[in-house]
Amino acid sequence: MDERLLDIGEVAARTGVAASALRYYERLGLLEPAGRNGLRRTYRPDALDRVALILNARAAGFSLHELGDLLSCAPGVLRSRLTEKTQEIDRRIAAMQEARDRLGHALSCRAPSLLDCPTFRAELRGTLPGV
Repeated sequence: MDERLLDIGEVAARTGVAASALRYYERLGLLEPAGRNGLRRTYRPDALDRVALILNARAAGFSLHELGDLLSCAPGVLRSRLTEKTQEIDRRIAAMQEARDRLGHALSCRAPSLLDCPTFRAELRGTLPGV
């Protein structure tokens, strides 16, 4: 593996993450610099993997603070939290699919307005927690 250190600008360019965000990840303990080259931070090549992990965790709905907790917890706890997040994602996907279906109905509905459509109104009411 190439162990050449990468400066912060190169990590930013290769990950699409702003240098200021990389410095923020450091403050949160999510990313560790290898040192400095003059005034510029340097990172080991595996920092690219760490940034990819951060970006993927964010896309999955983890906050940066949750990610920090995950990275420091025991493997059994980690698996449990990942299972919970997977279930949460599944619920969000189902909710988004239902919303897409409601929009599909709205696109094809012939009622003068959406709220004049009994089907659409029933579907909307079904989204309310107390109904």
